[in-house]
This record gives sequence, structure tokens and C-alpha cells, in this order.
Amino acid sequence: MSTTPLHFVPPSDFRARAKSALDDPKLRKSFRGAMDFLQTKRSAQFPDGDELEQLRDLGEAIRQHALANLPDLLVQLEAKLQAAGVQVHWAATAQEANEIILRIAQARQAKRIIKGKSMASEEIELNHYLEERGVACLESDMGEYIVQMAGEKPSHIVMPAIHKTRGEIGELFEKNIPDSPYTEDVDTLIQTGRRALRQAFVDADIGLSGVNFAAADTGTLWLVENEGNGRLSTTVPDTHIAIMGLEKVVAKLEHIVPLSNLLTRSATGQAITTYFNLISGPRRPGELDGPREVHLVLLDNGRTQAYADEQLRATLQCIRCGACMNHCPVYSRIGGHAYGTTYPGPIGAIISPHLLGLETTADLTTASTLCGACGEVCPVRIPIPQLLVRLRTEANRNPEEQVEHPLRGQGAKFSRGERLVWRFWSGAFARPAVYRLFRWAATRLRALTPSQQLGWTKYRAPLKPAPRSLADLMRERERR
Repeated sequence: MSTTPLHFVPPSDFRARAKSALDDPKLRKSFRGAMDFLQTKRSAQFPDGDELEQLRDLGEAIRQHALANLPDLLVQLEAKLQAAGVQVHWAATAQEANEIILRIAQARQAKRIIKGKSMASEEIELNHYLEERGVACLESDMGEYIVQMAGEKPSHIVMPAIHKTRGEIGELFEKNIPDSPYTEDVDTLIQTGRRALRQAFVDADIGLSGVNFAAADTGTLWLVENEGNGRLSTTVPDTHIAIMGLEKVVAKLEHIVPLSNLLTRSATGQAITTYFNLISGPRRPGELDGPREVHLVLLDNGRTQAYADEQLRATLQCIRCGACMNHCPVYSRIGGHAYGTTYPGPIGAIISPHLLGLETTADLTTASTLCGACGEVCPVRIPIPQLLVRLRTEANRNPEEQVEHPLRGQGAKFSRGERLVWRFWSGAFARPAVYRLFRWAATRLRALTPSQQLGWTKYRAPLKPAPRSLADLMRERERR
């Protein structure tokens, strides 16, 4: 099975891929149906509006408290984990994280890694990196297993294979899993996948997982899942490696309970998820199971850029539920692959610029109608529309302008010509006499309006001044 990201495409090609996705009626129908289904399930989980708002208040407060104390909490978490026998590694970049995991694998002469679901490992392209160095990574989450089999990347952070039909999955299983006749029966497909993966847990040298939350006061890694693959990945192999973004830490173990409540209800419309795995260290003397060593890789990879800016820091409140995607009119029409990033949709548009820089992600910030739906459903109240506007501003800011917290790629969309046009307009609008002259000229010379007006006329009729201005019409009316 290939782990090469065959369908990986740079986010800078977003516009072309978005157009291609819009021209695909099958994909649009598939995503529209899936998003409607998820929206309905989420709404059913929050019948009491007051309870929902109270939970959102609590979730927001917990996340903001954690971010306000992030450096201290990370130090506390590291100390607690080390005291429990967990080896903690710090990775400033995706490259460093990959190198750390490779060193651990090589030290144990590991050739096979079984993975629970981890978006952080997708973020650093771990499968591809290790495959090139002789270490095979097999995804054990059913959705991830399917997209890995197809040589694709996840198109949703919670449901990676949501873009696949039952027929497409049946064809993949028939082709890649021995003795698997074609079927579209969902139960049969799931059982087939589980049987194929079962022995892989036993044969793996290392188990790797993500982390949903980490409690600094107890040194506990909290992993949420539905299929049991996370539990098997973290307990059967002798070595367990967990990887998490450094923003996932919270102050107290009890803080995770309301966050998990919001996470599962917002993500899949479940009242509660099937498994909560609480990992507090390697197997202790007398215990019958569990890994003999546990590692945690704390990943920065651009997160400290968001952390440094007081407004953009809210990006790190995210608990990765995907509710903003499910309610986004753009994501629901083009799907996740069009974005070309690990995190698609509204949350991807505000976090990817920190991970990858605005040079390649500036167009993602424009993939929003600013309708506000993403902000309204966010369980921890991330002001996504405001952050999108801020990132658009940074993308169009003069790259030479000195600011307190410059972003990587500042000024990626900066245009001196556009800047001059806006300066002229603001200057004319601020001076009544100049504005009246401009208005008089625009109405009399409207025939000279160009028929092609940059991007506007790609999809719309050209803008043309009216023959009579509103001010002129009002003046005539008053004279009557």
C-alpha cells in the first residue's frame, strides 16, 4: 500500500482546484448531502439553546485560560510526564518532528508503525517521510485507512473519507484486500477492513497516535475515538509515540470533560464517543499490558506565530471538531481536497497561514462569504470571520511595513496599483468638492467605462455609473 501523497497539491493552486470541484456535480452532491446530515445530527444534540451557550462559554474560558498560561502549562506537563516515565521531545518544525520519530524508530530497528488517527502526523507528512526511509506506516482509523489505500489525503479532519462513496470504497477493498469480493454493504466493508487490520496491531513495532487534549496537572494524554484502533495502537506495540500540537494542553484534567462534551456533539453529533483513552505513562511493574515506553512529540510548526499575536491567538482555541467545515457554504461545495492543506475549511483558512506562510495560503482566506456561520457554530467561540479579515489585511499589507508581529508571507497579495486606487478614492471621498467633481465626471463619461474590470467581470456584468447620481435626483425632487 502506497503512502505517497499522490493527490497532494500546493494550496497556492486553490483557485483552480476550487473551480474544478465546482464543475464536479457528483462531488457537490456528495458533500452537500453529508454536510446536511452532520448539521442535523449536531442540532439534535443541542436541543437546549441555553445549555449550548453555557457550554460554549465554559469551553471558551477553558481554552483561553490554557492559552494565557501556555508556557507554564507546557513546562508543567513535561515535568509530570517525565516523572511518569514518558519521554518528551520538542519539535519546532515538521522536519524536526519527523526526524525525532525516525530516530526513535531506528533505535528500535522498527520497520512497521501502526497509527491511530492523528492530524498532526498528517500535517508533518509523516507517512511519506518514513516510507522513503524504509519504515512503513499503516493507518488503522477506518477513514484514514481508506484514503491511504486510495493514495489520497483526508478531506475532513474528523471524517477523512467523507468524499468517498460506498461503491468507491468497495472497489478499493476488492482491489487491495485479498479475498474481498466487491460489495457496497457498509457493515460488510467495515468488518472486512477490521479483519485486514487486526494482525497489523500485533505485528507493529511501534504504535503512533494523536492527542486530543493533555492535562498539565496530572500529565495525562487524552485520546478520543470510536473504533478502538486508538486503544490498540497505544497499548499493543511495545513503543507508543504520541504527537500533539503544543496548544492542546489544558490546566486541569477536569477541564477536559466539558471540552470532550463539546467535541463529540459538535463533530459527529454523538452524545458521547465510544472510547476515551487516558494515557499516563508506560506499563508499570505488575501491569499486564500497555507499551513499555511512551514518547510525546510536542509540535510547534508555526503555532507560536499565532500565539504571539493577541488577536490571532484565538486560532489556537480550536478543538478540531470540524463543525465550522460542516456549516461552511464554501467547504460544502468544493470539499477538502481543493484547499490543498491538512486542515481545510474555515479553520484551515485561519491556521494554515501560520503553518505554511501567507505566500501559499493567502487565497484560502478569501474562500469565505463571511456569512458568520463558522463562528456561530464554533463550540469554543473562535471569531473565525474576524480572523479571516485580519489575515486578508496582512496578506495585502505592504511587506516593508514595520508591525509588532509580522506574519510569514506578509504582503503576499500586496499591490501598489491597488493601494494607489484606494488612496485616491479615500482622498476624494474625504473632500466634498473633489467628490462632487468626480461624481459629475463619472455620470457624464460613463460611456468610457471599460468592459473588462479585472476579476469582477469574470462572473458579473461590468460596473457602470448611473446616468444621474442619487444626489442629482434628490435635488431635482426637492425643487418640485
